[in-house]
Amino acid sequence: MGQDFLLTGVERFFGDDDIIVSKTDLKGRITYANKVFLDISGYKEEEVLGQPHSMIRHPEMPRCIFKMLWDALTTGKEIFAYVNNRAKQGDNYWVYAHVTPSWDNNGSMIGYHSNRRVPERKILEGEIFPLYRELKQIEGKQANKKQGMLNSEQKILSLLDELGMGYDEFMATIGQGERRGFR
Repeated sequence: MGQDFLLTGVERFFGDDDIIVSKTDLKGRITYANKVFLDISGYKEEEVLGQPHSMIRHPEMPRCIFKMLWDALTTGKEIFAYVNNRAKQGDNYWVYAHVTPSWDNNGSMIGYHSNRRVPERKILEGEIFPLYRELKQIEGKQANKKQGMLNSEQKILSLLDELGMGYDEFMATIGQGERRGFR
């Protein structure tokens, strides 16, 4: 794909009542995308079905966030995350994602289901933007991308330990009250 690294610097938005929905198989290949997903990403259904969900990954996203997401999902847990996605033409759009495993009638994991809503701008600007910038800086200090990702993940885990909470609790309480976040 020649558009893999195209970035316009233009942010797209979707409605507060809209929900972006996608489903993938166990390898992360898209098996379903709703109209809101297609509209905001700028892709047609035939362009996304069977493709890796990472096709909308924005290069400014810290890799450790996706590592934590996959670590949770592959153990059968749900996860919430703030994610910056890249649309087909290089625009970006922020989401608050809730990703869960999908199960068949026999209790076997068969894929993943993600619902994404509009994130609160105050949380993005006050907590997520500074955190993700710091994580990307940590990742960028290593020539080895895997080591950079592991270092940034360790930073999140250390900060969560300082706050005395797990990642799930942080995601559930971010932006509430006077609690200081990761800054």
